Order: sequence, then C-alpha cells, then structure tokens
Amino acid sequence: MDNNRLLLQLEQTRKEINRSVINPEIQTLSQSDVQPIIEMVAHARAAYVAELFSLARATEGKQAPEDVSRLQELGRRFDELVKAANALETMIKRGYVDVEGTLG
Repeated sequence: MDNNRLLLQLEQTRKEINRSVINPEIQTLSQSDVQPIIEMVAHARAAYVAELFSLARATEGKQAPEDVSRLQELGRRFDELVKAANALETMIKRGYVDVEGTLG
C-alpha cells in the first residue's frame, strides 16, 4: 500500500470515528446555535484587552505591575474559549456534526 492511499484511508477512518462519537453528542447546528459562542469569545477578547488598557493607564505605560493576576485570568479564559470555538469550527468543516440544511 502506498503512502497516499494509507493517508486517504486514515483520513476516512478519522472522519468516520469522529463523526460517530461527536455527532450523537451535538445537535444539528444552525446560525442561531453558534452566534452566542462567537459573541462569548468576542466579549472575552474585549475584557482581556480592556484589562490591558486599564493596566497601562494605571502605570502610565511604564511597567506592568507585578500583580497581573486579573489579566492572566482573563487571558486564560479567552484562550480557552478560542480553543473551544476553533474545535467547533473544525468539527463543522470536517463534517463531524450535522448543520441545518445539509444531509448527514
């Protein structure tokens, strides 16, 4: 078996397994289902960057204070939401979940 054929079979197997595991867990998706997720990520991004501006104003842009725990917390929250949103996007692109108006 040549490499390309094995890679094609690997891709097909990955799609079948992921779809069989993920699809039963996630309802058929529509625009209204994903919009709150996009909004949540946007709010997390805004809060993270707003905190950065707040720190910059508090220090007059000279040096970040030693306590940046709030910024770190907001950054972790934002990063996690981005990773989850990207995972959702990948699931949609690869056909692991059903999307309203398409056949499974």
